[in-house]
Amino acid sequence: MFSLLCRRTYSAVKVNVWAHRSGRRVKEQLAKAMEKKAKIGDAKVTLKTPKGTRDYGPKSMVIREKVLKTIVDTFKRHGAETIDTPVFELRDVLLGKYGEEGGKLVFDLADQGGELCSLRYDLTVPFARYLAMNKIQNLKRYHIAKVYRRDQPVMTKGRYREFYQCDFDIAGQYDLMVPEAECIRVVDEVMTQLDLGDFEIRLNHRLLLEGMFSLSGIADKDFKTVCSSVDKLDKSPWAEVANELINEKKIDEAAVNKLEQYVRLRAQNPDLDNLGLLEKFLEDPEASQNASIVTAVKEIKVLLEYVELFGANQNVVFEPSLARGLDYYTGAIYEVVIKEFSFSGLGGTKSDNPDDQVSVGSVAAGGRYDKLVGIFAGGKGKSNVPCVGVSFGIERLFSIMEAKAATEEMPGRTNATQVYVAAAQKGLLKARMNVIRQLWDAGFNAETSFKANPKLLDQMQYCEARFIPWVLIIGESELAAGVIQLKNVKDREDVKVIPIADMEKELTSRLNGST
Repeated sequence: MFSLLCRRTYSAVKVNVWAHRSGRRVKEQLAKAMEKKAKIGDAKVTLKTPKGTRDYGPKSMVIREKVLKTIVDTFKRHGAETIDTPVFELRDVLLGKYGEEGGKLVFDLADQGGELCSLRYDLTVPFARYLAMNKIQNLKRYHIAKVYRRDQPVMTKGRYREFYQCDFDIAGQYDLMVPEAECIRVVDEVMTQLDLGDFEIRLNHRLLLEGMFSLSGIADKDFKTVCSSVDKLDKSPWAEVANELINEKKIDEAAVNKLEQYVRLRAQNPDLDNLGLLEKFLEDPEASQNASIVTAVKEIKVLLEYVELFGANQNVVFEPSLARGLDYYTGAIYEVVIKEFSFSGLGGTKSDNPDDQVSVGSVAAGGRYDKLVGIFAGGKGKSNVPCVGVSFGIERLFSIMEAKAATEEMPGRTNATQVYVAAAQKGLLKARMNVIRQLWDAGFNAETSFKANPKLLDQMQYCEARFIPWVLIIGESELAAGVIQLKNVKDREDVKVIPIADMEKELTSRLNGST
């Protein structure tokens, strides 16, 4: 008993000492900040957003919300449930999950309260942690939230330090390639509805890459570093990729030359369809004897068959050089690329810099990751949960739509107001308040002027500038008769004088026809 009491006393003293030291550190930091502020004095503060971030005004948000709604509606149509996780995780949860390069891009937070935390780098690792922590075996989920990367941002290319990801994932033990096929169908639906131009859903398999590398004589330890170079083939010629592998990464030249015949199979056989290109591997004497390649070819064929049954095969392209996200992907991988689209800046901002005149690149990517949950759960028995998913890069999608809107000079409506309550004479503020209250109570999106006696012309111009479709005009004689005037703002046509009692019914009919 005495020993237990001593231990408790020691623990309490230790906590108090730690709290005292922590409090002292906070006071010291605060004192330094105040001292720095005093030195600066009244110096003018530079007003700007932090590097790699941006503000979104009302017009930008209209486009942004349209993209998000399209994506969310698609996710829900496929039965997904939504979750949310903290914007920061314990540092140990994130580190080691993104490879050497990704690990360097994680934002670390200062020690606050004895826990080392970092801002989330993506939504996949937090999802795996969520599954393991809650012992969930099956879940179809979507998650839309901000993530953070300590990268060198290129704003004109839609690459930020703070940005949204839109993830759709299927967790659970299911039959071969069925979940993958639904993920590709989801991608096809989103891209078709956004109507951003021709796109490709490029498809590959980790086992195929492992088999090609093994046949080429590339060591297992060099797998990821070679993948990072090969994945540049969609933007760089083979000569540059080969030079990087041989001279910078010190990969044997003979191995690199042999690898070329596999990873450039699509470029060397542009007329072959997906199945024809897969058969090329089975016709090769060495590749046809490699277990990894044979398995990958078989699984990709099954996936292509299922995708066709789902009606999403028109834009799917098997691409042997696709080699991304392989720090945790274990099976099929895919990415979405918008073809022949480039932009020279956001919002129509022109740039003379040749580096800015680039294609938008990948706008979505995903694949199967069967071991990530097991890392958190110990990897034994039922603790491991296979997963497959896709993540949309909302910023790049939004950048394209924003640039297109600027080019096409599309009118941007930044509000959802359905009807405006106006007055034709002075002294009708309370009458307007009474009418708009009835509209709000009935669920209409309605506005009125904050001025007591606004001019009718100013009120009509406000509606025109904000693309408000309908206006209700109150007048003294009309009020005395219990009626109100309904006008179409676009052409200022006198539509109808209606009883105030029928106002809601008439508006509903008009709005259903005009919106």
